[in-house]
Amino acid sequence: MRAAFIDSRETIRIADIATPQPAEGQVRVRIDYVGICGSDLHYYFEGANGAFVVREPLIPGHEVSGRIDHDPTGEWPVGTPVTVHPATFGEHRDDLADAPHLWPGGAYLGSASTWPHTQGGLVEQLLIDREMVRPLPPTLPVRRAVLAEPLAVALHGLGKAGDVAGKKVLVTGVGPIGLLAVAAAVAAGAAEVTATDVFDEPLERALALGASTALNVTRDEVPANTYDVVLECSGVAASINTALAAVAIAGTVVQVGMVPDAERPLNIAAFIAKEVTWSGTFRFHDEIDEAVALLDANPGIEDVITHVIPADRPVDAFTVARDSRASGKVVVQVWPEG
Repeated sequence: MRAAFIDSRETIRIADIATPQPAEGQVRVRIDYVGICGSDLHYYFEGANGAFVVREPLIPGHEVSGRIDHDPTGEWPVGTPVTVHPATFGEHRDDLADAPHLWPGGAYLGSASTWPHTQGGLVEQLLIDREMVRPLPPTLPVRRAVLAEPLAVALHGLGKAGDVAGKKVLVTGVGPIGLLAVAAAVAAGAAEVTATDVFDEPLERALALGASTALNVTRDEVPANTYDVVLECSGVAASINTALAAVAIAGTVVQVGMVPDAERPLNIAAFIAKEVTWSGTFRFHDEIDEAVALLDANPGIEDVITHVIPADRPVDAFTVARDSRASGKVVVQVWPEG
């Protein structure tokens, strides 16, 4: 079988490797689609994702969907459509019993945070633990299901804000996660969802997904003290400052976008004066099940996908995914349809 390996900065190759055989407690999934995430872009273009440096050939990809290829128990027939929870939770902690995604020592598909690295899903066939498998409803296409993992990230962030029904929500930065945050907030019954970005093209996508207002921060003013909930999805310092200024008195800001592990120029005066609740959010626990249900119920969310690129063109896929003006979610098609 074939797999794509990132060897170092801007070096990716496709190689033949042995087809793996499932051990006890594992199944083998034929991967049909792989979404390209921001961490994948960092690994390819920089050879590292923050402090996690590629030290051995790394198969990227943690947003995957496909079909059961081999289940030794026979529970799932060959061809059963599935998506995958990409996390293996770490050492149990009683004080974090409800948040196993925060347990130390965990692993994530396609990540250089572990040694050896945890190989990812940009491969024809993938071995995974049974508890990571999520069979799909019969009405949910495998292509749309590739969005389950990033939608779960957005849903986890939204959940940190509590019930948003009837509230004014601001989403700052509408790359793929921001777009899915818009869709999640609309589905949760927010009274208004406003999106901000520095480019018009992603803002147009946000409006198509149900945002009521789109503001280009290079020319539009973001109202201060207005939004009950702000989902900050860019990770850019200026955008974080905007979020803190835009949130209402006693409102909630959730930091969904990842930020570099470095000192940053932030103005937190509004955070103090308005008694803002400011929450971090990291990956997700079991929101992938909610994501599968939401994708099934809302076919329009699939519009987040703007490009489907064959697996034999990985450089093209990464290049297009890097350009937020040209693309929303870029998906690699590993197997042809049919």
